[in-house]
Amino acid sequence: MQHPRTSTTAPAHRRRPTRRAGRLAALAASVTAVVGLTMLGGPAAHGADNPYERGPAPTESSIEALRGPYAVAETSVSRVAVTGFGGGTIYYPTSTTDGTFGAVAVSPGYTGTQSSIAWLGPRLASQGFVVFTIDTLTTLDQPDSRGNQLLAALDYLTERSSVRNRIDSSRLGVMGHSMGGGGSLEAAKSRPSLQAAIPLTPWNLDKTWPEVKTPTLIFGADGDTIAPVATHAEPFYATLPSSLDRAYLELNGATHFTPNTSNTTIAKYSISWLKRFIDNDTRYEQFLCPLPRPSLTIEEYRGNCPHTS
Repeated sequence: MQHPRTSTTAPAHRRRPTRRAGRLAALAASVTAVVGLTMLGGPAAHGADNPYERGPAPTESSIEALRGPYAVAETSVSRVAVTGFGGGTIYYPTSTTDGTFGAVAVSPGYTGTQSSIAWLGPRLASQGFVVFTIDTLTTLDQPDSRGNQLLAALDYLTERSSVRNRIDSSRLGVMGHSMGGGGSLEAAKSRPSLQAAIPLTPWNLDKTWPEVKTPTLIFGADGDTIAPVATHAEPFYATLPSSLDRAYLELNGATHFTPNTSNTTIAKYSISWLKRFIDNDTRYEQFLCPLPRPSLTIEEYRGNCPHTS
């Protein structure tokens, strides 16, 4: 302990370094505070600003990869254990350290089963989603029925499934192929709270969708003779509200059944769309805006940029 006389008897000129040291200490504290505030504006703060971000910063190669950063497990759901749809398979990240994940239900098309869209399960789940590829009540179900079944699957997933505690029930989306794609539009129309919809070469007798309020990415195929883009995907896109975050990607050299096998272009832009709108992860905006240009795999791409949702 300092002797009392040290402070009371020291001459005035000996006190100046103490005041100078105090000023230096205050300056150092100010610099530290400024540095701290600067760091808060960096990547760590961005993550804090958006608690839904999952996984490392994306790159072109990471979203084109067959598997993302998360290890994936799967569990089968019997049709006899559910109501409103035909059961299916749940794919989910095994990690429990990153909090909850957004979830997506995926429907097959006319006469199809979940096996026809199974490739999407692990590919999307490994990027940080819970994915439910479903079977429908019958293989002949029409789009309106498939839309209801997608919603029933999401309700099961978030309320009764074995992985419900891994899911944020406010961050949900739907996908589907052919009549399942038409069904994803029906689901989005019925439940505006959905965060994303991705119809894949969709088919539906209803050609107009002004009621949809969910950010929607529609995939068409230039060689589709079952749901030709001129009478399905294109008018579906064109009749979505112009104020909506929406996009239309027409696959080049593709057919109606292209979404039934692993496809890098479908995966790349689906991942980016789901991340951007289910996770609010603007790190993926770079892959959607500016609009992708025609290429060997893209016949054309339409949409609005920048996105506002």
